[in-house]
Amino acid sequence: MSVDTHALRTDSATGKVSWRGWVALAVLMLPVLLVSVDNTVLSFALPEIAIHLEPTSTEQLWIIDAYPLVLAALLVTMGTMGDRFGRRKLLLIGATGFAAISVVAAFSTSAGMLIAARAAMGFFGAMLMPSTMSLLRSIFTDRDQRRLAVAIWAAGFSAGSALGPIVGGILLEHFSWGSVFLLSVPVLVPLLIFAPMLVPDTKDPNPGRLDPISIALSVATMVPIVFAIKEVAVQGFFHPVSLLFVVGLIFGWLFVRRQLRLEEPMLDMALFRMPVFSGSIMVNLLSVIALVGFLYFVAQHLQLIVGLSPLNAGLALVPGLVVMIIAGLVVVPISARVSPHILIPSALVFSVIGYVAVAFATDESAVTTLMLAFVSLGIGIGMAETVSNDLVLGSAPAAKAGAASAVSETAYELGAVLGTSILGGILTALYRSSMIVPDGVPVAVADAARETLAGAVLEAEKLGGTMGNDLFAAAAHAFDSGVTVTALIGAGLIVIAAVIAGTTLKGNAPASE
Repeated sequence: MSVDTHALRTDSATGKVSWRGWVALAVLMLPVLLVSVDNTVLSFALPEIAIHLEPTSTEQLWIIDAYPLVLAALLVTMGTMGDRFGRRKLLLIGATGFAAISVVAAFSTSAGMLIAARAAMGFFGAMLMPSTMSLLRSIFTDRDQRRLAVAIWAAGFSAGSALGPIVGGILLEHFSWGSVFLLSVPVLVPLLIFAPMLVPDTKDPNPGRLDPISIALSVATMVPIVFAIKEVAVQGFFHPVSLLFVVGLIFGWLFVRRQLRLEEPMLDMALFRMPVFSGSIMVNLLSVIALVGFLYFVAQHLQLIVGLSPLNAGLALVPGLVVMIIAGLVVVPISARVSPHILIPSALVFSVIGYVAVAFATDESAVTTLMLAFVSLGIGIGMAETVSNDLVLGSAPAAKAGAASAVSETAYELGAVLGTSILGGILTALYRSSMIVPDGVPVAVADAARETLAGAVLEAEKLGGTMGNDLFAAAAHAFDSGVTVTALIGAGLIVIAAVIAGTTLKGNAPASE
């Protein structure tokens, strides 16, 4: 079944879409909701996964990062594939594979099996996100309508994040942790039914030839760099794996060199010479690092230290996630009047305040402070993501929407990796260095307690009595001490994002229709 983009329009002169265009947007929001729900649900399911599968600290990070690592490595490739073969077609293939592998992840019996399933989900997930954003660019050619559509798209991530803790919490209250992965099935089945009827299948009319060498170089660039970042964050900068940075940079240089020489490159490097495009990408990257890093340590604090159930821990963060959605929509009319180089830095001030509040929170006010801090963080992130995503789409030619969207999504997923790898890795290192095991604790128990906070909580429950209480108190103190430093680093990253926005986003992106 074929859907013509012109059939969605009410005014061919202005390019404004009819109600069918907005219904098509609703269908495209299904995979967006799925990906954001998946990320948030996993953060809240991680403590239970850690207890049942007993992963090491490195495996625990890999359970989260295997998915976005593969996603980040393949997004540019899949974005160009969508431009070439059809964005809707790629979306449907990705949805089918993602749902099938999610079932495998739900019934994993070991940390290794779950990591492998998450990596496979990343492969199919890489087909989903660039397709949704690039299809928005094809459907909404009118700049005002597109700005609102992008705001709804960005709010979808926040809505999914808000829904994830609640739905995930309910599932974790009544079922095993594997149930959180089964959410993809009821979400993606409607997509497979309605997308062929409502969403047009667009592509680049002149895609050029397929270049397998460029594809291989892009993957060879991303995988070693992200892997090195993950391991260095845990093992230290002088660990041998840090040499993979050099390997990735070499392949990256070869990739860029090849793109500049090709008449029809896989990725148009001219996009990065536009300050608006490159600046928006960096704002996306740093904002997501801050957001995901925040969720990583807050979920553990609320469940493992405060003792909240997964559902109650999710409910504690819902106000901030709701505010993030509202902020992303409220900023739409404001962004039409205020230059992004002023608007984004002003919004990110709220996010800096949120992180600083976490750094200086006291034990007695921890839950309330975290709730208010996340509200403040959400205001800045919600506004910044909406404006920067609109600038990315608006600055790219329509025929290259898939590739441009893929770069934006690569920044998003790389930010998800770095949020847990850098901030999570720093927190893990600080926890280990400051964890002082009480005297008398058996050596095997002490080793498990030093590995992760979840391990320490589990061992403390097994010990019981005064010794168990002392072990738990030591672990909680070590973890929260690490959170203080990590929160200040997160605040610093947001400040950098604000500076980049202030210096690169002067004026609106050209409305390239």
